[in-house]
Amino acid sequence: MIVDFANGVRDWIAQNLMRGCQPQAVVEELAGNGLEDQLALAMVQAVSNALLYGEPMPQGKLDLAAPPARYVPDPSRLGRMSVLKAGNRDVPVLARLQRPCAALLGNVVDAQECRQLIAQARPRLAASTVVDPITGLDRVADHRSSAGMFFKLMETPLVAHIEQRIAALTGLPMEHGEGLQILHYPTGAESTAHYDYLMPANQANQSSIARSGQRIATFIMYLNDVDAGGETTFPHAGWSVLPRRGQAFFFEYGNADGRTDPMSLHAGAKVLAGEKWIATKWIRERRFRHA
Repeated sequence: MIVDFANGVRDWIAQNLMRGCQPQAVVEELAGNGLEDQLALAMVQAVSNALLYGEPMPQGKLDLAAPPARYVPDPSRLGRMSVLKAGNRDVPVLARLQRPCAALLGNVVDAQECRQLIAQARPRLAASTVVDPITGLDRVADHRSSAGMFFKLMETPLVAHIEQRIAALTGLPMEHGEGLQILHYPTGAESTAHYDYLMPANQANQSSIARSGQRIATFIMYLNDVDAGGETTFPHAGWSVLPRRGQAFFFEYGNADGRTDPMSLHAGAKVLAGEKWIATKWIRERRFRHA
């Protein structure tokens, strides 16, 4: 069944999804303005699939019979062992999550490495930036009240050692990783819900994906204990990770079909007391290349 789908309505849906509105809230807003519930849901799903998977945006019409895009996770790159090996380091798997495909790991970085990373990063901290989902350009993040910096690949012996450890744990080549990012969240700082993969809705993101492939996984290392708050939360999964020094959380959101997982929506909860330091590595399908 083909129905009319005005481009103005389509663009309004896209703008709200890209600024972080939950799809169900957008559906309810459309239904509150007179659209049938199922039609409103189909419109939001069509636009969401276009943003998430790079499918064509509807152009004035919508085919209600078209099958929705679906994400099927691949087996975890970490395998099923309860203890992983990274050189001479034993890394216990503390918890697993099915969707998104994820694992909480212990003993990834030791206390001295955490202190050294913070000390090396601190003088270079600046207001955090993100890739704007509409323009594809870097901008100061209005959803993230942290400060951060990036190390170049293997910039220091410590960074190179940790990057080699991440590669050993995940089985993903070190060269596929973007530069290690250090983020500092003081009391009151947070990061609202977002995806780590690039939405192919603009030329800048399309060019980046063409060079290096899509982001397929994220490796977050917690560099200090947080007195209260600061959890990494996954609202669709109803899951949160408490920041504990030395632990890491690895989650995957890209499969062999080239699709990305909407269940990987995540946020950094507000730091209620103390501060939070994390080190994040985004990993691509192929060797990471700058513009």
